[in-house]
Amino acid sequence: MKRHAAGFTLVELLVALFITAVVFALGYGAINQALANRATLERNQDRLLAVQNAVRVLVTDFTQLSPRPVRQTIGEGGLPALSADGRTPGLATLTHAGWTNPAGAQRSSLQRVRYILDGQTLRREYWLVLDATEDPRPRSRVLLQDVRSVQLRFMDSNRAWQSQWPAVSSAADPLRRSLYSRPLAVEVTLELADWGRIVRIIEVPG
Repeated sequence: MKRHAAGFTLVELLVALFITAVVFALGYGAINQALANRATLERNQDRLLAVQNAVRVLVTDFTQLSPRPVRQTIGEGGLPALSADGRTPGLATLTHAGWTNPAGAQRSSLQRVRYILDGQTLRREYWLVLDATEDPRPRSRVLLQDVRSVQLRFMDSNRAWQSQWPAVSSAADPLRRSLYSRPLAVEVTLELADWGRIVRIIEVPG
């Protein structure tokens, strides 16, 4: 009586190969999904850090708002310590204190900055000198991308919100604007393409 040699039939091999292929396909899909989830998570983390940094810079500048007007680049007179109209692309120009000076350069600790919405890019511009009569060209950095709109409102001494600053005075001359005036608070509303509206109210110390 003949004995059959041990081994696998062709059908068994095909079944084994099919099962292996299915397992590999499932594993590849799971790995692909995990990599995609990780990439999405990293993008969300980067976006979160960018938004947090932009808000932090805005808060720092407005909380250190200094009542220091500057000279006009051309002509006589001065420009207000805070000049802002939240309805325009040139959102706000202001003087703030606390400009760090780690190199110990001989310059003021005050800095003149300007916020501009350029398309969907929020930019922060700054001057190397406070009264920029000799060097009127500001330096620029991108603060935040994918910004649909930015709205600013300013709380006056009557605790009423104004869309521009300096607010129109209620004194005898209603058109008089103070070069030194500061709001009690600033409301910043960012409309982001991905996150929607972010509202932050910043108190301005007296």
